[in-house]
Amino acid sequence: MPSPDPSSVRYDGPWIHKDVHANGIRFHIAEAAPTSGSGVRGDDTAETDTPLVLLLHGFGDFWWSWRHQLTGLADLGYRAIAVDLRGYGDSDKPPRGYDGWTLAGDVAGLIRALGHTDATLVGHAEGGLVCWATAVLHPRLVRSIAVVSSPHPVALKQAVLRDGRQRRMWLPNFLRYQPPRYGERLLTTRDGFEVERLLRQRAGTDWAGSADFVDTARRMRAAIRISGTAHCALEYQRWAFRSQWRPDGHRFMSAMREPVRIPVLALHGESDGYILDATIRRGQRLSPDRRIVSLTGAGHFAHQERPQEVTAELAKLLS
Repeated sequence: MPSPDPSSVRYDGPWIHKDVHANGIRFHIAEAAPTSGSGVRGDDTAETDTPLVLLLHGFGDFWWSWRHQLTGLADLGYRAIAVDLRGYGDSDKPPRGYDGWTLAGDVAGLIRALGHTDATLVGHAEGGLVCWATAVLHPRLVRSIAVVSSPHPVALKQAVLRDGRQRRMWLPNFLRYQPPRYGERLLTTRDGFEVERLLRQRAGTDWAGSADFVDTARRMRAAIRISGTAHCALEYQRWAFRSQWRPDGHRFMSAMREPVRIPVLALHGESDGYILDATIRRGQRLSPDRRIVSLTGAGHFAHQERPQEVTAELAKLLS
């Protein structure tokens, strides 16, 4: 079966698809269409006067996972933009740049390229790790962050090393994807079934039985099969593993021990068996102005499983 065209992720809806060049590559973004009273998006002044919220997806995903927050935040008067991260969807897929430093530079470059001096960052899973990294490495550009099922990188490392239950839930798949080529085949064969397997394994039971889940799985299975995407997605995890024994990884983790002194919202599904509640609650000193919210009935994908509740909590952070 031929690979889907990258442009196939540009789904129609109440948003506008754009290309933005930042940090040396091209990013595909979906920006919520203007709503009544929120300014005209074609007017540069109106755009840059509206607070910017960047939405960053997690592993094996793409911008679509933020469809609910795109429209919800726009209705509240924010400039909401969901990004296909480096290597995903219709964004460029360069052979390198999947380290924490470069990924933070991508987001910093996007904020500037969009004409803003700062932004609130919202991220799920690995997208949340990019939020943490950008807040530390480019603090003047980040007003606040919200993370969904995404503990601080230092806290996650500590949990995997010290908490046997978290290690058992998190480490097997992480190690499984390290060998070259094997992970790529796993993600793309059987029409991308591995992505749906992970989605179903980590979702709460309510959402996993819904028509919305079926539709989301279908779209994710197609997106991971875009040429180069599976390899790029795995390069995030491969750098995280290999860098543990290299100077760049030591420097990154050392930098990440600097506390994040901006408002932080940590959202976590109570039924998330992949990232445990105890892991989310680690590292209070690393984010002293952090508020943790647990969402009943939600699993690892709370922003899709409980979209209205997540948008309401984001509104509190942004107000």
